[in-house]
Amino acid sequence: MSRNLDLGKDNIWKLVLGLAIPTALAQAVTVLYAIVDRMFIGHMPLYGDMALAGVGVASPITTFISSFATLIGMGASPIMAMKEGHGERKEAERIITTGFYLLLAVSAILLPLFFFLRNPILLAFGASSETLPYASEYFAFYVLGTPFSLLATGLNSFLINQGYSKRGMISVLSGALLNIALDPVFIFTLGMGVKGAAIATVLSQILSSLIVISFLRSRNTSVRLHMSGFSKRLILPILKYGVSSFIIISTDSILLIILNSVLQRYGGEETGDLLITAATIVQSYHILVTYPMGGMTAGCQGLASYNFGAGLTKRVGKTINNLQIFITAYSVAMFFFTLSGSHLFASLFTSDEEMIALSSRYMFVFECMVIPLSFQYVNVDMMTALGEIRIALPLSLTRKISFLIATVTLPVFLPASSAFLAEGISDLLSGLIGTLIMRKNLPGILQRRAKGDLRI
Repeated sequence: MSRNLDLGKDNIWKLVLGLAIPTALAQAVTVLYAIVDRMFIGHMPLYGDMALAGVGVASPITTFISSFATLIGMGASPIMAMKEGHGERKEAERIITTGFYLLLAVSAILLPLFFFLRNPILLAFGASSETLPYASEYFAFYVLGTPFSLLATGLNSFLINQGYSKRGMISVLSGALLNIALDPVFIFTLGMGVKGAAIATVLSQILSSLIVISFLRSRNTSVRLHMSGFSKRLILPILKYGVSSFIIISTDSILLIILNSVLQRYGGEETGDLLITAATIVQSYHILVTYPMGGMTAGCQGLASYNFGAGLTKRVGKTINNLQIFITAYSVAMFFFTLSGSHLFASLFTSDEEMIALSSRYMFVFECMVIPLSFQYVNVDMMTALGEIRIALPLSLTRKISFLIATVTLPVFLPASSAFLAEGISDLLSGLIGTLIMRKNLPGILQRRAKGDLRI
């Protein structure tokens, strides 16, 4: 399967659609890993709601672990794309190899750390005495698949940023379909419960990681993965480029963990677990909305980086503008779907009408500012693609800090459920502030690149 898009010559609108749509679909499919698990778990007889709450506590922690794949993959792949655009293919291949070994090294640290400390971590971040057994069982088996999870996600960035969007979609789709097939077998047929859901996910991640490695090792891949060529001097640039994307994903997870903790604390024994169950459904919908947006911007990062490296600054500007049009249209569609479809979505996870009504109401509160959020995604990821970490990082932190302040402050004065308002507040503020900063700085960045050499 040859590269289906020429990043330096094809029409920009064609490239944006050709890269954004497959990567958005791939990210939507990735969400199925979490959503399908939760759907089957929530419908388990007798203890489905408690098991769902337990998995809801564990899931943001597993997402936090996965964010280290973003640190490496989204840090290394834009540099690789710039180097390829600049004609430095051997250096681009050293970047992929270095990224591969960094993913393995990070896995070797995270796996034992989270496996042996799982119960204290889960209790600290929202698990109760009733939900801890389910959270711990799910998390223990899930974390054993950390190396495959990080490799599948991190290495996929190198495919997408070379223009192999279809290959990236295939690697993700294969794992997701396997997960969907295995979940009911392991959970119900074999009677393994939440443990079965985690094992099915790990097996799916193994498949995805093997597929993406085989693609990167293929002879008809433009910039290939080699087993030799690791370079220590590339570690710092990779981490520097990846830190803003890492902060977006990791702090999203941390903030959801804090949200669960706040709901448990202020909800008390009477409503704490009920609110966390609702939050689990709300968060499932949130990632269904936001992961495809992240896929769109991630898919086009390589396009922006390649043309920036090649000095084609007008194509960079067109990429950013066309991407914003596309992602805004998507966010408008999701806003109206939230208005009309939240009740249906909640019913996928539970048969309890009270829980369905509660979850659908909080779902709209949580996603009401999804349109401004689309601007935040473009602002941060495009600044990262151009190597402007000094801008991307503060923009990332603006949204996180405002979410944190609102989450911990609102329930002090209002009911515990007011914590759900924090997402909309942070999305609006960060979208407005980020767009002003982005549009002020972008012309100067492109002018400097047009006049000077590429420096990474």
